[in-house]
Parts: sequence; C-alpha cells; structure tokens
Amino acid sequence: MQRRRRADSAAPLSIALIGTRGVPARYGGFETAIEEVGRRLVAKGHRVTVYCRGVARDERTDNYLGMQLVHLPALRRRSFETLSHSALSIVHAIRHRPDAAIVFNAANAPLLPLLNAAGIPVATHVDGLESRRAKWGPTGRRYYLMCERLAVRLSRELIADAQGIADYYATRYQAATWQIAYGAPLLHAPGDEKLAELGIAPGGYHLLVARFEPENHVHLIVQGYAKAAARYPLVVVGSAPYAEQYTQSVHAAATDNVRFLGGVWDQELLDQLYAHALVYWHGHSVGGTNPSLLRAIGAGTAVNAFDVNFNREVLGAAGAYFSTPAQAATLFEAAEARPEQIARRAALSLQRAEAYDWDQVAAAYEALCQDLVRSRRHARARPSTQNVPIAHHGPT
Repeated sequence: MQRRRRADSAAPLSIALIGTRGVPARYGGFETAIEEVGRRLVAKGHRVTVYCRGVARDERTDNYLGMQLVHLPALRRRSFETLSHSALSIVHAIRHRPDAAIVFNAANAPLLPLLNAAGIPVATHVDGLESRRAKWGPTGRRYYLMCERLAVRLSRELIADAQGIADYYATRYQAATWQIAYGAPLLHAPGDEKLAELGIAPGGYHLLVARFEPENHVHLIVQGYAKAAARYPLVVVGSAPYAEQYTQSVHAAATDNVRFLGGVWDQELLDQLYAHALVYWHGHSVGGTNPSLLRAIGAGTAVNAFDVNFNREVLGAAGAYFSTPAQAATLFEAAEARPEQIARRAALSLQRAEAYDWDQVAAAYEALCQDLVRSRRHARARPSTQNVPIAHHGPT
C-alpha cells in the first residue's frame, strides 16, 4: 500500500521548472500549474526559476510574480520544439545548480541523464497518456512509450495529476507516483459585460473550450450539436496550429449556430464565458485532470463530459456523460429542456471544485521538492512502491 509521507521543514530551496512554454500562463495546464504553484512557492521563500519559450521579445521580462524567468529558443517544428527547448533549459540549469528540478512532460525523459549526471534530483510530471493521442503516428507513439519507460527509470520521483494516470504507471511499470492534481480557480460573481460584445446572453449558450485535436472530441461534440434540436448557440473557443485538416473537418460539421471564437487570451472574457454558459462541454479523453474542466466547475457551471475515468474522477455525480454524437445530441436537448436539473448539477460542480485547492497543490509540490533534496543529501536510491507518497487532495 502506498502511504503519504510528511515533509520535514527545511531551508528555502532553489527550484527549476523545465519543459513548458512558461509564464504568464497562456497555453495549457502545465503553464497554469507553474504560474499558480510557482508564485506560491516564492511566497514561501523559495527561489523559483521558470524556463520559457515562444514569448515575443518586447513582452519578455526577467521576473513574473516573483519567479525568475529564463527565455530560451526552440526549433519551430512540432516534433522537436519541446525537446530542443528543454535541452537548452537543462544545460542552463546545470550551470546554475538548482537544489531540485521538476521536468514537465515525459517526452523530455531522454534528457534526464544530464540532470542525473550533474547530481540535480529531478521529478518528472508525466502528463497524460501521450502515446494514445491521434496526432502522433506509429513512430511518435513508440517514442512516447519509450519516454514513459525512461521517465520511470531515470526520475527520482514521478508526478501524476489524476488517479487514472497513477493507476496506469502502477499497472504497466509497477511505478509509484506523487498524485498531485491541479487546482480549480473559484469564480465569485464575475461580470457579463464582455458577453454582450460577442452578442451572447448569460445562460443562453453552450460552451466548448479545447485545442482542436481528435482526442479532445471537438468534432464529435459539434456533430452532436448539429444533430440536436438546440435553440442556444454553441460557442467554441480554441484552435490548433498543427491540425489544419482536423480543424477543417470541425468547421465542415458545424451549423450556422456554432460560433467559433478561435484562441481567446483575455482571461476576464474566458471567466465570463465559463461562468455564464448553460453547460460546459468537455471532450478531453487522454490528458488526466484537465485545467479547463476545473475552471468550469470552479465557475459553478454544469458539465457534460466525454465518458472516461479522468472526467468521472473530477465530476462524479455532477457530470453527465457521452461517448457518441447521438448521446451528445440528447444531452444538448435535455440541457435546454430541464433548467432545474442543470441548476442542480451546477451547484454540485462548485462543491466538487472546492476540493481542488491551489494552496494544497503548492504545498504538495513543496513537500516533493524537499523530499528530492533529502534524497540527494542522504544519497539513497529511489524508494520502492510501498514508500513513495501520494499527495491526493481531490474528491474520491
């Protein structure tokens, strides 16, 4: 049985966060986690360095919310962008000798020997089940499976953001993880003035926020909407820089009542979209605990989600689930026909969100980093499955 270990108090640490686009958070779950966790670690007295890519030169800064930012280039090809940037980041980190490093994305696992050789203890956040993403061909899937094995072998600790991910690594690799989910931002009485600028009314639209990738089932949801006798528009936020063909198929499936907004970086507008939607539609299926889903429940919005264990873990009875366009169509119609049921599920969403607290998440990361430093000082091998802690704070 896995058990939770309590971290001893320790001196402030120097912590490197590697493998993402960095902060400010404008892209995905990793970036949101780094922003929320990093600033809290700084508030606790730690020195946090975040490695960033893709920020325009005139927008770059050396400090954000107390975190030290290092901007490094990357190859602009999907297959090499993350790995090339992480390689430069790790070289920089080795020169500056942090007490501990957290590497995000198992795809970076081939670079872990560099940190190990430098004596920098590292934890790898393995992310979701990348080898199952449709955008990768056979070579890409084999690469991700290799990276999973390397992450297990070369990381001092592993981080999973959902029980389903922890179960996968326990079953496939007999590897234990720190289970640390993301936090859910709780929205308190957001306005609705920006919705008027879009010509949509509070409570009078369905919302979908996702990158346009097959495993996020944007196409399926749009198909379901097209089949339904729905009166309210479907507002779609998101795009995909490397998925032109899939994006075309999504647009082709849409009716005139589907509103495509593209990428939305205005966080106030996003908050209002989440908070005032009749229903938030969540199609993600392979990525573990998803920040978009947490944002929706933190806004107190009812959610219809693709039926996988990751989504059921977060939503429980607050969610309604679908797997086909026909099932989605039925849920579209039911949402508009039964407002009292939607209101009840919205209240349940908010109850679920309260268990996903960013302060607890940051405390778990702090305990993990302290554990990494202790393990280096004591020169001990990585603990067995029975000894590795799980920091779990979401609903069960």
